[in-house]
Amino acid sequence: MIFATGLLDPEGPVLLPGGGWLVTEMGPGRGCVTALSADGRVGDVLCRTGRPNGLALGAGDDVWIAESAEPALLRLDAASRTVATIATQFHGRDLLWPNDLCFGPDGALYLTDSGIHMSVFAADGGIGADDLDSRKQAVEAAVDGRLLRLEVATLELECLAAGLRFPNGIAFGPDGALYVAETLTGDIIEFSLDAGRVAGQRVFGNVLAAPPDHRWAGPDGMAFDQRGWLYVAVLGQADVTVLDASGSVAARYPVSGSLPTNVAFGPDGERRIYVTENVHGQVECVDVPADGLPLHRPAGSLG
Repeated sequence: MIFATGLLDPEGPVLLPGGGWLVTEMGPGRGCVTALSADGRVGDVLCRTGRPNGLALGAGDDVWIAESAEPALLRLDAASRTVATIATQFHGRDLLWPNDLCFGPDGALYLTDSGIHMSVFAADGGIGADDLDSRKQAVEAAVDGRLLRLEVATLELECLAAGLRFPNGIAFGPDGALYVAETLTGDIIEFSLDAGRVAGQRVFGNVLAAPPDHRWAGPDGMAFDQRGWLYVAVLGQADVTVLDASGSVAARYPVSGSLPTNVAFGPDGERRIYVTENVHGQVECVDVPADGLPLHRPAGSLG
């Protein structure tokens, strides 16, 4: 079922407490955060930032944005529609591709940086080359992805893990562990945390239906249901792949185009996921067996 259409490279769907939605539009000439009504009508543009990727709801009217064109972590005041730049660096290093983000049970904001700048990713003769071997070499040389953590009270951004192969979607599970999609391998990495630090990591599962061939099939945004099953939008595979609590593939829900970018659950009781898809520029609905796991928001949040 098509929920909303007429969007340009949509990403980052978040359900608002009042029942509407926010999405990002990453396409050239748009580069904005867009409101959708509860019945899917496209509404106002809240801000234009360049190429906003992931979104997360913060305290009050705050919306946090992973901006990938001019790499930065941004904070939007949705009431006044003003945008503040929170960080462009960590530990003196430039952000390269802020991709997706979520709040943890500790109130901190967790962020993936995919580890390569957009200009390098699209460069002719490198990652953008027609030749698969050239693309493979460029990816292996250039991508050094990071998992970052922002202490909201101090705005201190620190690196928790490095060397990831294009980290992308990010979500906390019901076990308190943090799960990160690694697009270039198809793996979902599970990070166990202790006091905001990584205490361990392992491969939780893999979502690819076939081995990766460097044509950019891999996991993107994702969300947990209340059973602890993980729903992963698989870019280039035209589906949302579901991993059960053991990390095994339990289901694959097809979507209309080959480029699903992210997934979010609708209101409780609906048992429905909302999937952003780039080929057709729309948000699609799929009925599923369970409601979504509630997302964490920092203290002072509304709704």
